[in-house]
Amino acid sequence: MQYVALLSGGKDSCYNLLHCNKHGHTLVAAASLGPQPGKEELDSYMYQTVGQDAIELVARALDVPLYRRVISGQAIEQGSEYGPRSTHVGVSGDETEDLFVLLETVKAHHPEVQGVSVGAILSNYQRVRVEHVCRRLNLTPLCYLWQRDQGELMSEMIAAGMHSILIKVAGIGLTVDHLGRSLAQMEPTFIKLHGLYGAHICGEGGEYETLTLDCPMFKRRILLNEVETVIHSDNDFATVAFLRVKNAELQEKDDTSGADCAVPELLDEEWLAVRESVTHVPSAVDPPRPGSALAMSGVVSKEVNGWISVCNIVATQMEGISIEAEVQQCFGALQEELRRYSLDLVDCTNINIFLSSMDLFADVNAVYSTFFGTSPPSRACVAVTLPAPHHVILECIAHSRAAQRHALHVQSLSYWAPANIGPYSQAVLTDERVFVSGQIGLIPSTLSLPSPLSLALESALVGQHARRVVNALSVNTGGWTGHVQLALYWLADPADLVSVRDPLSSVDAAPTLFVAVESLPKSALIEKQILVHTGRVNVVDEDGEPVTETRTAVFRQGRAGPFQWETSVIPDGDSGCVLICGRDADGSHLSQLTQTEDLDFPLARALSVKVFYVPGEHSSVAMDVFEALFPMPRPPVTLIACKAIASRNSQWDYAICVLTV
Repeated sequence: MQYVALLSGGKDSCYNLLHCNKHGHTLVAAASLGPQPGKEELDSYMYQTVGQDAIELVARALDVPLYRRVISGQAIEQGSEYGPRSTHVGVSGDETEDLFVLLETVKAHHPEVQGVSVGAILSNYQRVRVEHVCRRLNLTPLCYLWQRDQGELMSEMIAAGMHSILIKVAGIGLTVDHLGRSLAQMEPTFIKLHGLYGAHICGEGGEYETLTLDCPMFKRRILLNEVETVIHSDNDFATVAFLRVKNAELQEKDDTSGADCAVPELLDEEWLAVRESVTHVPSAVDPPRPGSALAMSGVVSKEVNGWISVCNIVATQMEGISIEAEVQQCFGALQEELRRYSLDLVDCTNINIFLSSMDLFADVNAVYSTFFGTSPPSRACVAVTLPAPHHVILECIAHSRAAQRHALHVQSLSYWAPANIGPYSQAVLTDERVFVSGQIGLIPSTLSLPSPLSLALESALVGQHARRVVNALSVNTGGWTGHVQLALYWLADPADLVSVRDPLSSVDAAPTLFVAVESLPKSALIEKQILVHTGRVNVVDEDGEPVTETRTAVFRQGRAGPFQWETSVIPDGDSGCVLICGRDADGSHLSQLTQTEDLDFPLARALSVKVFYVPGEHSSVAMDVFEALFPMPRPPVTLIACKAIASRNSQWDYAICVLTV
């Protein structure tokens, strides 16, 4: 695609161009925001403002037109989200809106532009706002440095021929003597300061800023003929100083042919091992038995400790309506149910969508997207056999304190993990629980599935994506460890359950279930969905004071007659998951299950239940078990018809998954 570069002149914005070029994108323009004339330094939350006196030279070195705008707004919206959750509009007077106007101007002059190069590495604040602007302008953010290891990134920049110098210092251990030094000269110092003080090697903590004098994408290099050192502030902790460029020129380069860069490996070492362990095993899965889907009547909901679950959300008037109208009715029913608890759609943490056919995905998504703006809920979407005449069923988890939630909603192309391919967040954290969206095995930099299709590679990728999503959210919300409490693998082919079950069962010490359904988004072979707890719990210390402490999830498993069960519970936190798998059983077997003491506590805290079953003559047994486990009033339940169901070591007729809070 043709793209515009958001250009600060620093190392990151210039190095990202090499990766854009590596992926076949074409640079057609540059755009930059800076302070008003005569003001060299501006306290902006979003933009690097030093070095603006040389930005024209950087654009000329790239041989593209430069579009500039003065920053007139302020950092009004300083939270982790930008804009309302219900619509895609900006915040009037915020400095982010200066970027919107700037890129809108670029698009007016270059309507062919489809992408925006962004040099963000770690700043969630910056990424969220750039992506918000890009979404409103229908542009794709290209953010290939996002979440990269800063030590590796620094070495790669130097090896690629990036000649960037320090133009500002503002971190402990850096002095005016470091101004003007190159990345290669400073790399040992950056590594040393990282070891001593935890300073960011790439300056992501604001320790320093750079100006790029040469890079493989430059047609000409920049020569600084005269600079002046300006001391902004001088104290014992860290001197803040920058270089004022007084005279500079461009110099022709002998060779401008090499514009290459290192691309990180697709899989980390752990997931390489997973890929190697997934091998084709001849199917030992029983063929699906004929049978219709079980039907539930009416929307059901429940509230426990501020959590609200809503299940069996379907359209009520089906005759002669379009799929779009059916989705509208589903959301109308969901909104009506949420209002019973004084909530709205913006309070949703997670939504799961079950379709009768994945061919409906695009039409459903188009309507779905109209209900959400900034930081939408996490979600999974799969195609299953639904009770006629329905084509869509929703289930939802919401929270009454959604204002305190944190969402990871990454929309940029990168090497990190897939950008969202719909109106959902990769993960949402509320009340110490993290709902991670279903992850399919996309290659992040291209958003394409492996070609040719590979169950082994997709299986490794879905695990790596889920892990990276959790890690990124942790970094942005306090650095908690996190414990997986449920791992749910959706597969498109029942025969694949045998191939993936053993390798993937050891990934998470948590209840783990494998289910084969009709189909998955983008014709993926496997999708992974996980539920995580941060491990943080609120307790009262020996002095009677409330404190936050860390707990580790306790994982247990066992058997009760023909049933197998697994539980994960956070001590002192009540939060957990229960997975019960079974086959046809009579009343005596049910009593063995209901009298299992290890299940008493978590089941008493049930918020919502999923019943996975293989349609057939014994389908009703799954409901018998559900009703035996939960006397009236029962928690909301979603019935999911599957082609096959398996746990870590066996195949089952049904599985009951319980979320407890």
